[in-house]
Formats: sequence, structure tokens, C-alpha cells
Amino acid sequence: MKLIKKTLLLLLASLSFSCVKQEEKKQPNVVLIMVDDMGYECLSAYGSTSYNTPNIDKLAEKGMLFGNCVSQPLCTPSRVKIMTGKYNYRNYDYFGHLNNSEYTFGNLMQDAGYETCIAGKWQLNGLSFKDSISDWNDNTRPNKFGFDEYCLWQLTKTRADGGRYSDPLIEQNGEFLKRNADDYGPDIFSDYILDFIERKKDQPFFVYYPMVLVHDPFVPTPDSNTWNDRENRYKNDTTYFKDMVAYTDKIVGKITHKLEELKLTDNTILIFTGDNGTHPTIQSHINNELIVGGKGNTIDAGTHVPLIVYWPEQIKEKSVYNHLIEFSDFFPTLAELTESKAVSDGKSFYPLLTGKEYQPRETAFVHYDPQWGANVSKYRNQFVRSLDYKLYPNNNFYNLNNDKLEQHPLALDSLDSSEQDIKNTLEKELEKHPKWK
Repeated sequence: MKLIKKTLLLLLASLSFSCVKQEEKKQPNVVLIMVDDMGYECLSAYGSTSYNTPNIDKLAEKGMLFGNCVSQPLCTPSRVKIMTGKYNYRNYDYFGHLNNSEYTFGNLMQDAGYETCIAGKWQLNGLSFKDSISDWNDNTRPNKFGFDEYCLWQLTKTRADGGRYSDPLIEQNGEFLKRNADDYGPDIFSDYILDFIERKKDQPFFVYYPMVLVHDPFVPTPDSNTWNDRENRYKNDTTYFKDMVAYTDKIVGKITHKLEELKLTDNTILIFTGDNGTHPTIQSHINNELIVGGKGNTIDAGTHVPLIVYWPEQIKEKSVYNHLIEFSDFFPTLAELTESKAVSDGKSFYPLLTGKEYQPRETAFVHYDPQWGANVSKYRNQFVRSLDYKLYPNNNFYNLNNDKLEQHPLALDSLDSSEQDIKNTLEKELEKHPKWK
């Protein structure tokens, strides 16, 4: 009888442990991929006829595609905003810098018990302002912002010291990797992520992958016909841009295949986006419409980026969400996921991912002061927009459906009642933010 009781107790303990393990696994992993300089027009999932991106398209075919995600027009402004959930006027002090006082989504996820990793482009130590920033060469700053591990380009060395593509200069967890002319930076970053996922597969993990692709220089990838000619690896030519988009898609495929191999797909939220619009030298087509890259500019082509979320456990079939999302929204989304009380300027879109009731954004706001270079500084501005209209502090008011390039402000004395109501709404939103100086 004692033996039977002992056996039953062991079975109950085993079942209890199994339930606890299953409960632990319900906390989803998160992989956030952010491509460098890729507007929405670069993905066939958005109707691009210039590129073929089958792996990314598969995410959209079974996940949620967001038709109107609004980023900042340039890399650092976008990175600071997406990582903290704050508008740039609150926390953007120097180009290429993230202030030590900030609490990022790396800190957020780490505090929630996640294993955390960042790989790819850093460019947040303030390397261009060494006279003003005392800790520009601190190689532990990614750790301070919540990342247990890192594999990064442009942490304590500038791009003048070493590039991101062929023969890359990469710092990994406090050490510089040995350089090799045949190495390709994007492969090193993605392989590190695959290894991290493999090592952390039994624990909740958060991977932030700010890619170095598809930023210029536009150079061959290992899949390009000219890769074997080493001299060509440094030849900046826009004809290679298509190859770089294809390689971006290939890397996304590698990550999704690893999740499938480890049976982690259902319990992982995979987010794909871009940090700003495509480089102005790149022209692409969506069906018959020509889109000229608008990086650095506050027009639609500078801030309209792809956003796709793939999470089979919650998103059971393809869906398209065409209302506004802005870059301040990622942080509160992760905060809601982890039940954190951290505050931000954004609006969580987590309910959308779980099929709950959600009130769409009426407006999106951008404060843009690049603090970098004469050519982009002329575009410093603020705007607030609805889905179809856009207003600037100088009172320029545009119908984005009819004037995507913003070349013809609406005549304010000829607005119909509906347009006047929209303008009034946008003006009220602008008034919530500091006036542009």
C-alpha cells in the first residue's frame, strides 16, 4: 500500500512539474528584425515588382501585414525611438548616440526574465562626438541597455576603421573578432543569432537584430556573380541593391528555419520592419508606380516602412492592418506582453496580435532633428498625420492620397468641411508637443 501511495505521489509531482514547464513555455520568445534603409516598396509582400522576397512574403502570408507603419526618416532617430518608445525631442541628443539615462526594450525584456541578445548595427556610442561624450569607447554599453550578449558593428570603432560587409570589423561580447577578407558581416551577425537561439531554446529569449543590410555602400553579396573578384567587393554600385535585398530575405529565411527546426515557431513573435525609407539613389516599382527612396526626408517615402508580425500561436491566418502604427508603439507593445508598467509615448498594438478589441490610432507624430550633415539637416521638421492627411507646423497641409510627394499643399481657404475637421484634429495633436524652434 505504501508503495502504491509513493508511486501516486511521484506521478502527481511529475504532472505538476510538467504543468509548470508548460506554463513557462507560454511566455513567447520575441525576435525583432529591423532592416537598415528599407522602405515598404522593397518587399513583394507589399506589391513590389522590383524585388523577390519569398521568405519575408511567407511571414506576411501567414501573419499580419501592417500597411502604414511610420518610422523616423533616418537611422539614429528611428533607433532611439523604437528602443525607448519616446519621441525624439525627449531623448535624442546627438547623432549616433543613445543617452545613458534611457530605459530600452532590452532593459524591459531583461527585467521580465528574458535572455537577451543584440546583433548587427549599433552606432549608439556617440563616436562622432568624442569631445562631448565621455564614454564613447565603453564596450559594455549594450549590456547596460539590457542586452546580455552582443555581436555588433560600430560599437567603439567607426566605419572608417572597418566596414560592415566584406572583411568586417565586429565586436562580440567585449572582444574584436579576427578579420578575414572572405567573411561577410551579415553572415556573422545572423549566425550569432542562430547560435543564441539554439543555446537559449529552453528559456524565453529576446533577439533584437538591427541589420546592416541594405545600407550603402551597395556592394556584392556572397551570392552575387562578382563576389569572387575581391576588388569588386568594395565597388559601390546601385545595381547590387537587388542582391542585397535578396540576401536580406535569405537571412530572414535562415532565422525562420532555425525556429522551425527547434519547434519554437508557434511560441515566437517574429517582427520584421525597416528603420527608415530607402536611399534616394534607389528607384523601385510597386506595380506601375515608381517609388524613389526618401531616406532623410519627412515625405512618405522617407518614413513609410514595412511591418510584418508572424506569431502562429495567436495569428491564425493572414490579415492586413491598414491603420497607423508609429515607431513609439513597439516599446509599449513589448511592455504589455511582459505586463510591465514602463511608460512611453506610444500606443501598444499587442491587442491586435491577440485578436482583442483595439482602437486604431487617429494620428501619428514625428519630431525629426537629424543633427547630421547639411543635406539631411535641411529636412528637420515635425509633422502629424492621419491616414490620408498630413500637417506641418508651417501650416502646409497635404492630401497624401493625391500628393504622396507633398509638392502641392492644399489651399487652406478652399478646404471642404471634412478636410477642415481633419486639419483641426491634426492641429490639436501638434499643440501637445513642443513648438518647433
